[in-house]
Amino acid sequence: MAEWTWEYEGYDPRTERLREALCTLGNGYFATRGAAPETVAGPAHYPGTYAAGVYNRLTTTLAGRDLEHEDVVNLPNWPAFRFRPHPDEGPDGTWFTPDDDPAGLLRYRQTLDLRRGTLSRSVRFRDPHGRHLGVEQSRLVHMADPHLAALRTTFTAEDWSGTIEVDSALDGTAARNTGVARYRDLASSHLTHMSTGDEEPDIVWLRCRTRASDVRVVMAARTRAGADAGADADADGPAPEVRTRLTDSRAEQRLRLPIGPGRPVTVEKTVALHTSKDAAISSPLGAAVERLRRAPDFAGLLDTHTAAWERLWRRADLEVPGESGHILRLHLFHLLQTLSPEHTADLDVGVPARGLHGEAYRGHVFWDELFVLPYLNLHFPELSRSLMTYRYRRLPAACRAARDAGREGAMYPWQSGSDGREETPEVHLNPRSGRWLPDNSRLQHHVGSAVAYNVWRYGQATGDTEFTHTRGAEMMFQIARFWAACAAYDGARERYRIRRVVGPDEYHEGYPDAPEPGLDDNAYTNVTAAWVLARALDLAHTLPASRRRELFARIRLEPAELDRWDDVSRRLLVPFHRGVISQFDGYGELRELDWEGYRQRYGDIRRLDRLLEAEGDTVNRYQASKQADVLMLGYLFSPGELAELFARLGYEVDDAAWRRTVDYYLARTSHGSTLSGVVHAWVLARVRHGEAWTHLKEALASDVSDLQGGTTAEGIHLGAMAGTLDLVQRGLAGLQTREGALWLDPAPVPELSAFGFSVRHRGVAVRVRMKPGQLWIGVPRGEETSVRVVLAEDSVDIAPGEERLLPLPHEPHQPGS
Repeated sequence: MAEWTWEYEGYDPRTERLREALCTLGNGYFATRGAAPETVAGPAHYPGTYAAGVYNRLTTTLAGRDLEHEDVVNLPNWPAFRFRPHPDEGPDGTWFTPDDDPAGLLRYRQTLDLRRGTLSRSVRFRDPHGRHLGVEQSRLVHMADPHLAALRTTFTAEDWSGTIEVDSALDGTAARNTGVARYRDLASSHLTHMSTGDEEPDIVWLRCRTRASDVRVVMAARTRAGADAGADADADGPAPEVRTRLTDSRAEQRLRLPIGPGRPVTVEKTVALHTSKDAAISSPLGAAVERLRRAPDFAGLLDTHTAAWERLWRRADLEVPGESGHILRLHLFHLLQTLSPEHTADLDVGVPARGLHGEAYRGHVFWDELFVLPYLNLHFPELSRSLMTYRYRRLPAACRAARDAGREGAMYPWQSGSDGREETPEVHLNPRSGRWLPDNSRLQHHVGSAVAYNVWRYGQATGDTEFTHTRGAEMMFQIARFWAACAAYDGARERYRIRRVVGPDEYHEGYPDAPEPGLDDNAYTNVTAAWVLARALDLAHTLPASRRRELFARIRLEPAELDRWDDVSRRLLVPFHRGVISQFDGYGELRELDWEGYRQRYGDIRRLDRLLEAEGDTVNRYQASKQADVLMLGYLFSPGELAELFARLGYEVDDAAWRRTVDYYLARTSHGSTLSGVVHAWVLARVRHGEAWTHLKEALASDVSDLQGGTTAEGIHLGAMAGTLDLVQRGLAGLQTREGALWLDPAPVPELSAFGFSVRHRGVAVRVRMKPGQLWIGVPRGEETSVRVVLAEDSVDIAPGEERLLPLPHEPHQPGS
């Protein structure tokens, strides 16, 4: 495959859903899976279109319980487009689909063009009468105008003449959320009040609304053929015959087009999408129709779409050689489609863990922004600010949740959707055993620390005190309040303790045979809580006096609370066993698992929790982790920061202790999450290059090879994709932003020792290029200020238009990670 394309040769229905997810096109406002236009939902295909932030809530009665769930809504299928030789011309007048006659499918190629943001398909087939037809299709979801999308199809009859019939539709007949098998027992029909209509000779529309959230959705489509489509067809030929058919849930335009050798026919379909959530419109229907009237042909749309992508690629410059670079560019492509700085920054949306690429996790927002915002901070800080504003708008809901739990401050939900309430389901299905089980992941209160972490790191990267001293500070203080309220003093241990939580590992939700879920003193939770309290204190002391008085008065923060924050931040308990940090209190007393036995029995044991539950056992009994938990600390904090954190808590964790901890958990982790490879590669990058490279390769392959066994088809893993990008710029380059400077402490693995990228540091563009033994860094002409760079404790100021080649230390710094 070429550097900027992602290609699939041949047709394999077993992998179509994976391709559809990886070939999704979007612009931050909405996205459409790469399903072939003539296909419908079934075992091999799942058409899906999702608008950012468009959720709906339904109630399902299951096993005698009413379960409420909110989902991102699968909207009507706008690419719907099918074709056939006209039925009057032969007995085979069935609509083409790649599934009907595999022997007649002579060519089938899909090409995702990352540079231009298009998905193309080349098909050649032979019908039962021996007639050959070539089909070339290209589609886009417009990156310049977030409300437009288009599909262009060119038909070529190689050895026959006649008429081809085309059906171009807006199809709401199957607009339900059925893309995830384990959710299929839940209510899935989110849309109601469907109706259709037409405007002018070539525009049809479909409108509907969500059942509970009452979001009105309108799609309008314009279909043109021949010369009207901007093609090179004979303008003097007969005009195509067009018939409009309207039902409540489907608006279609059916065209009959003369075709023959040397007379290719082109059909262009342009679609506009609006919802009642949009700003500056009078009505979604009027806006969609008017936008479509003004839309140019496919070539004109492609020009402005490509120009918008070119601007994005300039700001997100990335140069990594080989296959790794190819995959990283795909990851960046999907990040920019889900969270577009062109459009997402204007919306009230968070970071959907599975992108806008499918229905897994119901489109909810988790802690994955922890892996996404550090990358965005250095490229698109305005987008980071918008995504944190999503959390700020839901701060009142987080404060209500804390009060309902008997706490002060803000308790952010593990899963968030439209209004900030806890969206984590009460039960989940184990597809292996077929049993519905309690879901206790809502006890992952460390999501609040992730919100605070992003606020602090954003401020360091951008210097945006207007945000960090207002909305950011308010979130930090309320999250610190929550942790101080959760911490209960244990006189016997002379430590504060945080009980009944679940850590990032997710396997362990409680103690074996305990009547209540939750664990005590999860090390990750306690250490990050201490960090939040310490940073909140720093912020309280550095706020301008007028802002501090105003904010303290508004949230009724008393000086005595700060004293408690300081005390708790220094005396939270961190458990240890056998010279390593315990994942939680009592972890070292759990049984050891027969890892080799389970691998021999099952092969892939990434989802060990499901395997054990199907056996009637529980992972709660064993020292076994799904993903990094304690080791997440080495991902979030530099070695120096981590040492300072433990010292503040009164613990000494030197390099040897940290390495013992790393080794201990590496041997006890099944890597059941795509995030696991990112974290372990990061933690191992400096001291164990071979293992770091193994984990990095797994992180890169997790979605493109669907290592989780079917999960990518339900939506890409956005946190892991962004994490691999951040691993290059902050992990391997060792880039940090602090004290107004860029700090670099490179740790390239031998297999990835030459790479380059661009970042923005406090509004100034900086280009970084790594080669073995040296680092090149420059500031382009036209920037207004210089940038201070710190490498191996040496500081250098680089002025606009200046470039520096800096030698790397012969002995890289060896942190305890």
